[in-house]
Amino acid sequence: MKTEYEIEIMWTAFPLHPDTPQEGMTLEQLFAGRPINIEQVLEHLSSVAAEIGLPLGNREKTYNSRLAQELGKFAERQGFGDQFHMAAFKAYFADGLNIALDSTLTDLGTSIGLSESDVRDVLAKRTFKDAVDADWNRSYQKGVTAVPTFMLNGMSLVGAQPYEKLVQLVEASEIKKRI
Repeated sequence: MKTEYEIEIMWTAFPLHPDTPQEGMTLEQLFAGRPINIEQVLEHLSSVAAEIGLPLGNREKTYNSRLAQELGKFAERQGFGDQFHMAAFKAYFADGLNIALDSTLTDLGTSIGLSESDVRDVLAKRTFKDAVDADWNRSYQKGVTAVPTFMLNGMSLVGAQPYEKLVQLVEASEIKKRI
């Protein structure tokens, strides 16, 4: 989309289940006490993912994404934001990796070209903690309740969307096509 339209994508971190422990939790634990048919939800997600060409594995656990968000902010500053986010999504949704672990995040960071020592330093010092806190606050202020949420000029789309829906959002915002 960035190659077709004059847009800049800004990733904003969102506190998705921030109380999830580092070792993660099963989806049954996450949704305990709520009237949610997990199998049905996963089937729907799998169908939507296939429709829009996203890899999705048989995920049984959820993991805390806080440190991944912090490392994502570092990757963005280094010019590797999109690459990191795509690698993190694949690791989490397709491969079922625990993105709360320093070892997983170090592997992800180095796989896209970040320095291993820089990645370890950023994670150990929590260098981008404040940046993620600011994003979480911005998410609350904007009324974001789910991810992904695509926001553009006061309009928004919530949830994974087909490319055509994103194009409609961009065109409704009168964003110019690139020449």
